[in-house]
Amino acid sequence: MKTTMIRLYLLFSFFVLFAQWSPALSDLVISKVDRKIDLTSQVVRVTATLKVENPGNDPISEVLLPFGDHQAKDLAFLVATTSEGKGKTKTSSSSLPIKVVNPEGMPPSLTWYSVTLPKELAKGQSLNLEVRTAFTHALQPFPEKITQADIQLLVFQDSAYYLSPYAVNVQSLSVKLPEPKVESYTKLENTKFSGSEIKYGPYENLPPFSFSPIAVHFVSNKPFAVAQELVREIEISHWGNVQITEHYNLVNAGARSSGEFSRLEYQARPHLRGASSFRHLVAKLPARAHSIYYRDEIGNISTSNLWGDSSKTLLEIEPRYPMFGGWRTSFTIGYGLPLKDYLFRADGKRFLNISFGCPMDEVVVDNLIVKVILPEGSKDISVLVPFPVKESRETKFSHLDMIGRPVVVLEKTNAVPEHNQYFQVYYRFSNLSLLREPMMLISGFFFLFVACILYMHADLTISKSSPSYLAKLQWDEVQTALQQIQSIMNRCLGIHDKLEASLRDLSRTGDVQACKATRKSADNMLKELSKELKPLLSFLQSSTLAASLYSKVEDLVAKEKELQEKLIVKHTTVTDSYEKKSGGRDIENRIAPIQQRITALRQEVDDLLEIIDEI
Repeated sequence: MKTTMIRLYLLFSFFVLFAQWSPALSDLVISKVDRKIDLTSQVVRVTATLKVENPGNDPISEVLLPFGDHQAKDLAFLVATTSEGKGKTKTSSSSLPIKVVNPEGMPPSLTWYSVTLPKELAKGQSLNLEVRTAFTHALQPFPEKITQADIQLLVFQDSAYYLSPYAVNVQSLSVKLPEPKVESYTKLENTKFSGSEIKYGPYENLPPFSFSPIAVHFVSNKPFAVAQELVREIEISHWGNVQITEHYNLVNAGARSSGEFSRLEYQARPHLRGASSFRHLVAKLPARAHSIYYRDEIGNISTSNLWGDSSKTLLEIEPRYPMFGGWRTSFTIGYGLPLKDYLFRADGKRFLNISFGCPMDEVVVDNLIVKVILPEGSKDISVLVPFPVKESRETKFSHLDMIGRPVVVLEKTNAVPEHNQYFQVYYRFSNLSLLREPMMLISGFFFLFVACILYMHADLTISKSSPSYLAKLQWDEVQTALQQIQSIMNRCLGIHDKLEASLRDLSRTGDVQACKATRKSADNMLKELSKELKPLLSFLQSSTLAASLYSKVEDLVAKEKELQEKLIVKHTTVTDSYEKKSGGRDIENRIAPIQQRITALRQEVDDLLEIIDEI
């Protein structure tokens, strides 16, 4: 808060200096300004009624509206109209064109908007101009953290004078509060506090860029529901329905909750032990909304109520837990609408006419994304939105789509209830495209039935005398032979492991006779396996289907044979050394080169076995 106040006072000093030497933009004079600031919700709404006069000789066609940078970043909505009459007889024109401009020689810390008048203002003429603005995040919690039992205090900062590049003859300001409880407020000349309203002025004969900072520190327990992102998907089906799906990422942007949360105290005295939290939100849906659902990532949420009449449908949703300051939640709302109420025809085109913003009046949306999903085959697409938005295109694929459905993506930051206006999406669509998906289904089932009939009447059996059948039998025999060779090789490797184990036992027990007995048994088993292997190798060598495999098998047998020989040499060397009572280091030195070769051969045998296994 102190940082913001320092910024305001620096801005005030700048405007005082600037007003002394800045040239007049035109001869316009604002003879009267009546400004009203509404602080009863989280959206700050300002209505300024200006009486503009032209005392100069040149006609005037535009009025400039400046905003400080601290206000421009929070400006969500701006509209200007001309008005005539007072009270019940007061009438207003439609919105006047507004655009961003950059006047030369003006302060760089200001953002300028130009309001184009319906007709030029000649010398001596005047008109009443009503400027309505809405600001988000203009109210700051102070203190920023409170406990469950504390009330929420907010700070609002502005200027008591209307910021204008024109001289102002008379002006006044009223600030409306949500309740008549104020911690403090800036007191200037002609300041009055009555009920829940603070009045400043009237102030007379103010030069251009007059600025007097004020701050109001007041009590407000209104919900600060902010959707950091809201994605609205509007999907059009020409079979009679418009499906709306809204994905919310919601946070309570008020004073952050600190300390422990007691549900018992909250349920017993919710107005005292959770005054700044909110438990319910109400969505105003169209009267003929149907198939309404409310769910989150966990599943369906049953804590909701629905009621309506001929003009509207109200959906009251309740999150799974009360929303205190800083707490977040995500959920999805969906419903359907009758197509005939929102899709129309004009000039050979179809157009969707539907509301843009969030259906919850108490929710501010930081980033609103509206996706209009058109039927597949839509073309010549155009969009008409009554306020500036960022537009892009996407493509979405759904059931039975071939080229995808065109998607119009509209993005708006700082969306407030004032943006919940109707917008239009125009496109061309051929009625023949409606038959595409039914014909795809009919064709699919037709070809499926034809395939079933052909399958039932076709003889797909293979003759035992056919070349393909004989080739299959031969290949099966080759695979069987390969499996048997693999088995023999694995048994040989197992015998090798037993020889290695006998040497380890010899080093531990010194029993040379037991080691020789193991060697003799291994020799006998290896000879038997060699006999089993010969007919298999002869078969593979004679088979034409195994011609490409035989070299691998032959290489495997040769490597295993060499491995046997090296193991026998190692075994003989070790047993002889133990009989001669040689030292352990001497034995290791003698078998080291043999062991190195054994390790390499074992790896090569394993690799060849893996290759044959893949075959």
